[in-house]
Amino acid sequence: MRALLVCSTAVLAALLAVPPQASAQMKLSPKAAAPGGTETRYFTSIDGLMDGNADVILKETRQGKTLTAAVLDVCYPIAKNSDRKDRFVVNLQVAGQTLTGTTQSVGQKSPVSVKLTRKQSGDMFEFRGQIAIGQAVTEVTSPDNSDLSEKEFLDSQTSDDGITPQPKDFTDVSPEAIAVKVKLDAATDFLKSLKGQEVEVMLASLNVGCDALRAGEQTINMSVDPERAGALLAKFKAMPGVTAAGWTAGMTEMDRTIRFGAADWREGDRINKGKLATAVANVLSRTLAAKLVSQDFNPATGKLKLVFKRPNQDYPALELTDTIEVAGLVSPDKPGTTDKLMLWIGSPVTTTADEGSGARLNLSDNANSDEEGDLPDDNGSIEALVKELKGQRWDADKSVWK
Repeated sequence: MRALLVCSTAVLAALLAVPPQASAQMKLSPKAAAPGGTETRYFTSIDGLMDGNADVILKETRQGKTLTAAVLDVCYPIAKNSDRKDRFVVNLQVAGQTLTGTTQSVGQKSPVSVKLTRKQSGDMFEFRGQIAIGQAVTEVTSPDNSDLSEKEFLDSQTSDDGITPQPKDFTDVSPEAIAVKVKLDAATDFLKSLKGQEVEVMLASLNVGCDALRAGEQTINMSVDPERAGALLAKFKAMPGVTAAGWTAGMTEMDRTIRFGAADWREGDRINKGKLATAVANVLSRTLAAKLVSQDFNPATGKLKLVFKRPNQDYPALELTDTIEVAGLVSPDKPGTTDKLMLWIGSPVTTTADEGSGARLNLSDNANSDEEGDLPDDNGSIEALVKELKGQRWDADKSVWK
């Protein structure tokens, strides 16, 4: 298989963080070479490495058509089917068609040895040889490789980390979703500092991928009560190793979000969440024709959970019960001082069970969860809430509240 590279421009910063000799060789410049002069070319795949799971950059420096220097940057799983990654960057010695070099991996400090033969045929290149990492030896057989110019390589990179330090409002980012970019050597201490705090860390963001290894920075995604997000971000920005912090994408969807005046729903400078949750539950009880069973807020994320029950109408004689869960989130409509609030209400998720006394009917539901709550606009729930809260909905076509 071909190990394809899809990485961010964070690669560029990381390539400058490797040892001095490699750093000098890997430095990028978008300037085109004069005919017959020095030129930089890139390969972003070499077949056969780690069952095709390696992420590869081979940078070549050429004088005319003659290869004068090469640097191989490989990021790979530390074990088969592992999400953990290691990486090595090796300066290759050029002797005719032979490329050789030794180094050690960045993470596990495993010895690395590379010996490749490079052959050019027209515009295509073939690589054969071996790469040894510790005791594991990979045979490389990679025909039909095409290279990229430096401009093409740079143009293929993406740079958006999804972090918005100072959003004008919460229409493009979610009020509970925050992210912190921290240097790898400070990431463990940063994560340990979150223990015992009312904040949820996204498990997937603990995975240090190839982009992070090359950039030397890891992005930690979290969910937090929107009313505490600003203060937490200010605290995080002052912590060692943190290079960026702000809001990012999260649970809210604008087509299910309502903006309304804050005055009736505040106690001092705090949102009266209990009062608002009761008002929302009363509306949904009517539109869903169900009785409220419980309502509570997650202390870490501020997420509202409403649970309703109603008799199932599919087969009334069986006296089955529908349990309906609805998630919600209330927040200011933008960071800082504002006289508006936002309410996001998720699509209802319905499960049906026999909750009667005595012998019960066992049920299973294999329906796709996307099919839940498929009544038009949840039987009018969103519009009913707009009316109750005297609110506005988002016009996606015009990008304004209406």
